[in-house]
Amino acid sequence: MLMLRLQILYHSHKGKGNIVTQTLDNIAYLAEKDPSGALGVAAEQFEQTEFAAQVLNGEHDDREITKVVVAGMGGSALAALVAQVWLEDELTIPFEVLRGYELPAYVDRNTLVIASSYSGNTEETVSALEEAMKRGSQVAVIASGGRLNDIATEFGIAQASVPNGLQPRMAVLYDLRALIALLETFSIVHHKNEEIEKLAGWLGRESAQWAGEVPTEHNYAKQIAEHAVGKTPVFYGGALTAPVAYKWKISWNENAKNVAFWNQYPEFNHNEFLGWTSHPVEKPFAVFDLVSPLEHPRILKRFEVSDRLLSGKRPKAFRIELVGESLIAQLLWGSILADYASIYVAILNDVDPTPVELIEKFKRELKN
Repeated sequence: MLMLRLQILYHSHKGKGNIVTQTLDNIAYLAEKDPSGALGVAAEQFEQTEFAAQVLNGEHDDREITKVVVAGMGGSALAALVAQVWLEDELTIPFEVLRGYELPAYVDRNTLVIASSYSGNTEETVSALEEAMKRGSQVAVIASGGRLNDIATEFGIAQASVPNGLQPRMAVLYDLRALIALLETFSIVHHKNEEIEKLAGWLGRESAQWAGEVPTEHNYAKQIAEHAVGKTPVFYGGALTAPVAYKWKISWNENAKNVAFWNQYPEFNHNEFLGWTSHPVEKPFAVFDLVSPLEHPRILKRFEVSDRLLSGKRPKAFRIELVGESLIAQLLWGSILADYASIYVAILNDVDPTPVELIEKFKRELKN
């Protein structure tokens, strides 16, 4: 009933005094509906850029590394997807993100396989690590504990541990620092963690503008939540911003407990573009374009032309311009904003943003 009432009043009152704005600007109500402190976690995310990831058992046999595979699922794969885009111009060897149980046939002793699972117990990732070990690959682990860290300790495998106690989707920056530390250890990249660490102060100042005490009138995250509440969001990125679009989808799914979808340009124009022109006739969606000025000019034009040609056939896209002087700055800025906005939607949806109880139940059922 609360959600229905919010939707009705939201659509009938667009002014400053609408109930959605009043709800999000009520600090006591935010605290009541966020009992696990998700907003507090979001507020501290920028500090993760200063995390000095230590690599244990980092001594290796100096074999030639000709390929990198990062195995991870869900939020634990996000950092690798960000790195894949960010490092594209510097990587001289293939870099793949694997989300599944089995390794590609090309994985051999000259492949660096990094198993990334925040809990350390993700069964797909553990399976991939065990297979990599059987093939004699160079292996490494990112985890906060669990089976992966146990395997790494037992077999002397390179490991970069991250602090525990968070939901994986909220630990992307920790994972990124750990991943880059491993890539630097194996001489795949150099001095990249320095670039991340320099962003801490700026990200802190930016994200402070999205905090609960900042009123909706001046709070971009709350404005996005107001636009999206009661709808199914569809997030579109470009070649550079695709990882952020995926992050927004994950944040909406897990924080707001709200179905969401994502896609990227230019692939969008070759299929999904046409899907908007017909069914379903009623389109209760909120469309978001996540755009970087660093994107290829032709992709930027595709965003604009697509929205114009689809005018009247789908909701007009809410354009989010990623802020930052570098690509990694923009990707991290967009990642933190995703959590803030989706947490506010969770509060409007009358759900606790933090727990993912059905996922945990599914994992238990899977073991039976």
